[in-house]
Amino acid sequence: MLNPDVGKSGAGWADPAPIFAALGDRTRLSLLMKLSDGDARSIAKLSTDTLLTRQAITKHLRVLEGAGLVASLRVGRESRFAARRETIDEARAYLDRVSGHWDDALARLKTFVEPAG
Repeated sequence: MLNPDVGKSGAGWADPAPIFAALGDRTRLSLLMKLSDGDARSIAKLSTDTLLTRQAITKHLRVLEGAGLVASLRVGRESRFAARRETIDEARAYLDRVSGHWDDALARLKTFVEPAG
């Protein structure tokens, strides 16, 4: 999906923005946290202990699914949702790569501003 090591042209790599946009909502983060144990859950189960309607939960799950962060599976008449670990791992790798770039830039700045010796 996304590659944290985008080349100079950037061609051929997926855009990480939809993943981070989907994570930019407190409700979606909460849903992803509930699903992070690996168990698939129904919308009814995910809506317990919340003030949100099932329709609101469904809307947020569809955004997460569109970003590849969760997958749905039809079981009888209900949909069950589970976190997609590989997408989360790819997002983490992307952030690690960005962090590495900052670490490198700060190291270069340090050698520039600190006296040698």
